[in-house]
Amino acid sequence: MAKRTGEKYQAIIDAAVIIIAENGYHNAQVAKIAKEAGVADGTIYLYFENKEDVLISLFRNKMGLFTETVRKELKNTGSPFEMLARLIQAHFTRLQQDRSLASVLQIELRQSEPSIRQGISQIIREYYNLIEHVIRFGIEKGSFNPDMNPRLARKIVFGSMDEVATCWVLSTRQYNLLDMTIPIYNILARGLSMTGIAPPFPREIPKTH
Repeated sequence: MAKRTGEKYQAIIDAAVIIIAENGYHNAQVAKIAKEAGVADGTIYLYFENKEDVLISLFRNKMGLFTETVRKELKNTGSPFEMLARLIQAHFTRLQQDRSLASVLQIELRQSEPSIRQGISQIIREYYNLIEHVIRFGIEKGSFNPDMNPRLARKIVFGSMDEVATCWVLSTRQYNLLDMTIPIYNILARGLSMTGIAPPFPREIPKTH
């Protein structure tokens, strides 16, 4: 199997996002993905074992890069509330920028076989750990309520962003997902706060892209 790097590999990944979003995973034929990527059908199998492997690799590629990008952005942020704001902003921005990818992440992966969910479990766990790090940091700094369970709080934070994003993908009404950033921040920040009061969304973080 060819090394999973290079222009052709990335072209196949990007093509898979488009084809799976348009047709659904089960109706996304390898031939369609190859045509969209501008490669021969057989080229797909130089990089991937099968269509399932394509979907798993797609998620690992896109989600892995996103998690690492957010981790670097949060690294030098000293305020737990700003970290939370940046996390929400980054989450919604990534999906807003690529609706096809959002459709695959929010819809298609939820309907996939257990083997696919197992294949992506490590990458999604890394993102969960990043969210939990923000919460634990907030508790250590005295900004977030120390009585809450960090793991449960992480589920609530991720679940809130995830539900809002899924509603946006499924909605027949066109609107900007980024408009949800500040309202979600306000709800989550006040819920996590030691006092029930949270600072406003940081002005220096761009609200649209």
